[in-house]
Amino acid sequence: MAAIKPFKAIRPTKDKASLVVSRSYQSYTRKELNSILAYNPYSFLQIINPGYKFTKQLNGQTRHQMVHGRYMTFLAENILLKDAKDSLYLYQVQGKHVNCCGLFCGTSVEDYRNNVIKKHEDTIQKREVLFASYLDTVKFNAEPVLMTYADNDDIAMLFGKEREREPDYHFSTTDKVSHRLWVISDQNTIFLIQQAFDKIDALYIADGHHRSASSNLYAEISERNNPTHTGEEPYNFFMSYLIPESEIRIFEFNRMVKDLNGHTKESFITSLEAFYHLENLRGKVYRPERKHHFSMYLEGEFYALQLKETTYEITDALSNLDTQILFKTILEPLLGIRDLRNDKRIQYGYGKHNAIEMKQEIDRGKFKVGFGLMAIGIDEIKAIADAGFVMPPKSTYIEPKLRSGFAIYEL
Repeated sequence: MAAIKPFKAIRPTKDKASLVVSRSYQSYTRKELNSILAYNPYSFLQIINPGYKFTKQLNGQTRHQMVHGRYMTFLAENILLKDAKDSLYLYQVQGKHVNCCGLFCGTSVEDYRNNVIKKHEDTIQKREVLFASYLDTVKFNAEPVLMTYADNDDIAMLFGKEREREPDYHFSTTDKVSHRLWVISDQNTIFLIQQAFDKIDALYIADGHHRSASSNLYAEISERNNPTHTGEEPYNFFMSYLIPESEIRIFEFNRMVKDLNGHTKESFITSLEAFYHLENLRGKVYRPERKHHFSMYLEGEFYALQLKETTYEITDALSNLDTQILFKTILEPLLGIRDLRNDKRIQYGYGKHNAIEMKQEIDRGKFKVGFGLMAIGIDEIKAIADAGFVMPPKSTYIEPKLRSGFAIYEL
């Protein structure tokens, strides 16, 4: 049973919504970021980059305090307004490469602790602590956790009925994506949506494992410091965006390695034959389209690699995962890469044209060898999460990537 909670969102005024919302900070180039901060005073980036206004770098608690200060300024200037009623928020995103409709809502840290909200990635404690401290100071959460659930006819019907009315927001952004949002404040409708989610066995985190873990840590700290804790305080929930699993898009990350760990080309290929059938495709760009098939680009040539299942034992959901297979058969034993997250000899790439970009990077001499994989499916993600396993880093690149500042959850 997945608990969802309405909340009083802080939202941009209708006339400024398209100017306020922003992509994640990391997705901007420095040039883009500077341009927006210089020419768009309404951008949410003005809140999370408070040092720009004072032309200085800010770190740690000082930055957190100034983020809170900029947020309060946006409220005081009525750029952002707080809803009067607890509501749910139906949000539809439509573009050439994305089409989904889901729900902004509060999700429960209790569900997170009890594995009703399921994870498939490890988190780094240092980052958890840092973001929990950030939440404690700024007192809001503007980046929802992306979660998915099994497609459900009752939920789809309720969402479809809401979409029949005029949206509260409708605008397009410069990436040619259309954004619509419906505020659901009718208590009977909220109750029906909550009832429908009560029948959902589990929610699966698609993107936002660190945000979820940090929200849980913040809730633990807040509970310890609150002698009158009831379990209904805002810190017991965190903002999420829930979409049916059929509307999530999953892409693969390629792997590029800077050297062959002492191997010659010939000895490396010979070693690969212990686990793989190899076919040299010469200059033909190859992207695998089946599980347990991989592409390799080495010294100007693409190779098709097919796993020999007689020499590799598949015992569970993790060992069946292509990113784990590549790690256990090539990256670790042959190339000596044991720490996929921190080893500086390996880098990752994603995107529609990633095979070409991987080839170009290797041809320039930045890397020696590259490997391409087929994208992991939602059923594989769920199997990993259900079994309590953790995927290797950079196993999935998941869309939609949500904008910040559209709906803000106050703590």
